Amino acid sequence: MKLSSTAENIMTQISDKKTKLGDLRKIANVIKKDHELALELWSTKGYLARQLAILLMDKKLLSEEIIDGLVSDIEQHREDEKLQLIDWLMANQLAKDKRTIALMESWENSISPLQRRTFWYHQARLRWVGQTPPPNSEELLSKIESRIENEVSEVQWAMNFTAAQIGIFQEIFRTRCINIGEQTGLYKDEMVAKNCTPNYLPKFIAIQVAKLNK
Repeated sequence: MKLSSTAENIMTQISDKKTKLGDLRKIANVIKKDHELALELWSTKGYLARQLAILLMDKKLLSEEIIDGLVSDIEQHREDEKLQLIDWLMANQLAKDKRTIALMESWENSISPLQRRTFWYHQARLRWVGQTPPPNSEELLSKIESRIENEVSEVQWAMNFTAAQIGIFQEIFRTRCINIGEQTGLYKDEMVAKNCTPNYLPKFIAIQVAKLNK
């Protein structure tokens, strides 16, 4: 796709490796919504350009077919970039409309690992954004218990994160969530930077519950 002068100008602003998410948000706040421009930026295949594109997209124009295409494009990025992009897409677009929320909730058994990850990350997010937990926690835990050890790493992380959020915010399930971590041993030996919360469920849940109880 031949870029418009507007898109070319933006590309010169975000080509610097020092560009941060806050910088992209500032640009997006000036432009507001511009779906055509978003598709231009997306077509460049650049990581920063695609992050900005997500902020500029019009959620009403994101059909299931278009979203499938976006996810497929994201799959082509290296590991750290694709996880940031899919989570960014979920938070800034898919979680903001009932239609796309329903679409995410249909991805539990998708052949796409990124779509399955999004299904689980969305379930976790429903709990830590501060609202009353949905009534499906027990069902989710049963699925996590039976599937987590056989999932690919990016989905495994999201399932583990969901179990953590259930354990943090629903005391009735806390012991069960801790047991998942103990039985699977997932992330038990993970090295964690200072002041960062570990992914190992017994530690993760204990740290966050202590913070809530302060």
